[in-house]
Amino acid sequence: MIHVIAIITAKPGKREEVLGHFRANMPAVHAEQGCIEYGPAIDLEGAGSIQTPFGPDTFVVIEKWESPAALKAHAAAPHMAAYAAKVKDLLASRVIHILSPAG
Repeated sequence: MIHVIAIITAKPGKREEVLGHFRANMPAVHAEQGCIEYGPAIDLEGAGSIQTPFGPDTFVVIEKWESPAALKAHAAAPHMAAYAAKVKDLLASRVIHILSPAG
C-alpha cells in the first residue's frame, strides 16, 4: 500500500469551486481498481495553537492506493484529465507527496 498527500491551493476565493469539481469526480476515483481511500480535508476550525493551518484557499487530498501501479493508472485516467482541465485556471499550486508506510 502507498499513501498520497496532495496539497491543493486554489486561487484566492476559489477553493469551494475547486472542491465542487473534486467532489463530482470522487465517485469515478472510488471506482478505480486499487483505490482504498480518496478524499479532501480542510483545516479544522478552533484547533488552537497546536495546529499549523493551511489557510482558506487550501485543501489536502488524503489517498491510499494498493500499489504504485494503481496510482499510475489513476493519474492517467480520463476522468482525472477532465478534472484537471476544469480546475487548471482555478489553482495557484499543487504539491503531491507519495509515501510508503514506515511502520
